[in-house]
Amino acid sequence: MTKQVEFVFDVGSPYSYLAYHQLSKIARAKGAEIVWTPVLLGGIFQATGNHSPIEIPAKGRYSLLDLQRWADEYGVEMTMNPNFPINTLKLMRGAVAMQMQGKDEFDRYLRAIFEAMFGKPRNMNLPTEVDTVLQEAGFDPGAFMALVSDPVVKEKIKSNTEHAVKRGVFGAPTFFVENQMFWGQDRLHFVEKELDCRSQ
Repeated sequence: MTKQVEFVFDVGSPYSYLAYHQLSKIARAKGAEIVWTPVLLGGIFQATGNHSPIEIPAKGRYSLLDLQRWADEYGVEMTMNPNFPINTLKLMRGAVAMQMQGKDEFDRYLRAIFEAMFGKPRNMNLPTEVDTVLQEAGFDPGAFMALVSDPVVKEKIKSNTEHAVKRGVFGAPTFFVENQMFWGQDRLHFVEKELDCRSQ
């Protein structure tokens, strides 16, 4: 049986952006499959009483420094989006929709959206900017809007979020290796160790 690591994420989370760049490397090294679980971080915060670090001034200032330290550590290009926070409802419905379309579409979509969020930041609060990013990545904005308006897609992102809360998720990124939960991209070394245990 192939080892699996589940990645619970929202593209609006800068720490999810960092984890996105590292987790694929870890999975390849450990012979593991990534199970991608798009969620609405705002919904998780609301359900659990948690808040974004940016809402707490001192923690927000520190987080900007912390994010850059980790980006430098990983060798990942990262710029905090000046338009943060960004409403990711449509973007995360898009992640679910592209996941349903197939691996290639999903991979291409995530790469483009994460890049537009924190690689070379764009104002993804603007529908016109979202359309431009989609076009540049080879997607048709009209077809995208039809997909994210599908009731099945809307229900799936909602159920993903509710199920994550029931499992104890309170923030993103969160990882699961079987029943073991790890929160935060700075816990990826624990994810690696847990994957090693599954080989024994």
